[in-house]
Amino acid sequence: MRPTKTPRNWRSGTEPMTARSDLKLRLLLSVLFTPLFALATAGFALWAALAGPGDNPGPGTLTAFAVACGLLTLFAAADLLVVLRRRRTEL
Repeated sequence: MRPTKTPRNWRSGTEPMTARSDLKLRLLLSVLFTPLFALATAGFALWAALAGPGDNPGPGTLTAFAVACGLLTLFAAADLLVVLRRRRTEL
């Protein structure tokens, strides 16, 4: 049997209460992906509008992709607003 190693830093049990997220990374990802998802939403919506009933992928599938990208755009924009507000108050 090998001896057990003691950890350098003992966990106090309050890590979730004192944990901090990386605001710089979240800001970078939100700034990068908000316009990307917005462009994808517009692209899929335009493609769905131009697609005929016999095309592959069909208009229904393209509309679903446009809705999914629209939701991701809203999520990224909301995260961007939260990060900007937290940076203003914490830093």
